[in-house]
Amino acid sequence: MNKLLISIMAVAVSSTFATATMAGTRDPNVNKHQHHQDRRIAQGVKSGELTRAEAKDLRGDQKGIRQEERAFKSDGTLTKDERQELHQDQHAASKEIYQEKHDEQERPRAN
Repeated sequence: MNKLLISIMAVAVSSTFATATMAGTRDPNVNKHQHHQDRRIAQGVKSGELTRAEAKDLRGDQKGIRQEERAFKSDGTLTKDERQELHQDQHAASKEIYQEKHDEQERPRAN
């Protein structure tokens, strides 16, 4: 009985530490925004609102945000300031997507 109790306690303690460690680097809103912005870019290309060059630049911005996120998380925590910076960068990228999609520039159509 004691061995069973000790095993259960060990699993509970280790899972608690694992959850606490992961909680420090998780921000579901960051990933949600990234996926949404990727879809907006793809939709803009499909509809002709974005040229290929514009889409490439916008995707580069998204890649930069992902790299920044990885760098922030590399020490095992995502601080409040780092989260705020990621959100600001995503907001700026979102505005740029909007501006590029509404700049009256259309990609050339294939004949």
